[in-house]
Parts: sequence; structure tokens; C-alpha cells
Amino acid sequence: MTHDSTGDQAPRFTAVVLAGDRTPGDPLALSAGVRYKSLVPVGGRAMLLRVLDALAGSPQVGRCVLCGPPREALEQDAELRSGVATGAWDWQPPGPTPSTSALAALQGLPESEPVLLTTGDHALLRPEVVEYFCGQARSSGSELVVGLARYAEVMAAFPGMRRTGLRFRDDVYSGCNLYAFLSPAARGVADFWRRVEGERKHPWRMLRALGWGTVLRYLAGRLTLRQALERLSLQLGVRIGTVLLPYPEAAVDVDKVSDRDYAERILARRSD
Repeated sequence: MTHDSTGDQAPRFTAVVLAGDRTPGDPLALSAGVRYKSLVPVGGRAMLLRVLDALAGSPQVGRCVLCGPPREALEQDAELRSGVATGAWDWQPPGPTPSTSALAALQGLPESEPVLLTTGDHALLRPEVVEYFCGQARSSGSELVVGLARYAEVMAAFPGMRRTGLRFRDDVYSGCNLYAFLSPAARGVADFWRRVEGERKHPWRMLRALGWGTVLRYLAGRLTLRQALERLSLQLGVRIGTVLLPYPEAAVDVDKVSDRDYAERILARRSD
């Protein structure tokens, strides 16, 4: 057991790490001379192991479930192989998409456990980021919590890095690949994610699933973040909230070779 930010005793989070490769022959993996993206070294250590280090360093997190990489990848890395063999981390094979991996993991966990979902390419994740997000998520009063950072702060900290901005009427935000599922009902959103993801080749169907009114207001620049959360909460029947992270590096994931180069420069500055 651990304590949340309010001082009340609460169960620790089970962390789920999505670490499956979306496509064979990933350019980032090929550039690093490894078969799987999550094993790409950043600052001399595989990205996935960096994520696991950060999770292990937070008292908010208990056990950890890896969704991927494939079993043969574990055999190529002695530390991963040992961690799974000794029970330091649970492992399950990845699904065909991130959403199916997440849904399978959530369905296999007791409903009483809060779940922290992140990704294996979150190479700059640190224990203090995990601790802050989990503590704030617990005290938010929401059932599903999404980690965000202000886009302007990310760009100011890392000029020249290309990040996607979510443009609302009040501000622009960057996603941080951190999600907290704090109720059984919240886990149902993973199934909605799976259905929407399955329509990615049919954009009109995908937009319809998200709600035309919400999408059109967003495209017109008339939607605030709070309004978007209220509309999605009503549509999905789950209280959805956000945690704004004061850590710009939380918005940095490593998808491309240029991302890796940038992340290594950030790590080098940390060690100076």
C-alpha cells in the first residue's frame, strides 16, 4: 500500500506498458540495429527499460504488466528476460494494435486496482513525473485521467522538436502518453478506443463515433478543453479529467530517428 497526495491510504497503481511494434521493419529500430522499437537504446539503455526504471522508482506504482515486446524480443535482452522470469514484471503478448493490447491488459486485472497506462517509447519518463501524475489523478475526482502538457512550454523547453498540438479555444496542449483508469467504468473507454481505432481507414465513420457536434466545434476553434472533456464524459458515461504536467519532457516520446537524437541530447544535458 502507498499514500496518495491527500494522505489517505490507497492501493498502488498497476502499470501497463504498451510495447508492441506496430509495423515490421520500423525505421527507428533499423537505424539502431535492433529488431524491436522498444529495445532501441537511448542514452545507452533500451527505451523500455528506461520506462520500467521510472515506474519502479515511484512509490505510487506496484506491479507492472508489459504488453509486448514479442516473446522472442525478451530472449534477446537478458535484463528483460530475467525480469519476466523472476516475476519483477508480468508479460503478455501484444495485440495487433495499441488499443487491443490495452483492452486485453485491462480486462485481465482486478477491478479494484487503479491502472496507469503508458508506452514503451516514453524514454524520458522519470519517477517524479509518474509520482506527480498519479497523485494528481487520484485527487482529481475523475474516473479516467489523461496527462497533458502545455504546448508552448514544451516548445520553449525543446525548440526545434516537432510535436503535435491539440488546439482548443483556451490553449494548445501536447499529449503525454500517461493515462489513469480509476474505476471499472473507465476501463470501458479502452473498448471505445478499439472501435474508433478500427475505423481509421474510414474517417467519416470515426468522426461520427466521436460525435459530430464536438468534432465540428473543435475544427472551428470554438471548443475549450473543459467543454471537450464534459462532452466526452457525457457521451461515454465516465468522468474524464486531465492532469497538466509541469514537466515538458513528459510530452516527448521517441517515434523517429530525429526524436532519438533529441532525447539523447536532453539526457546528456541532465548528466552535465
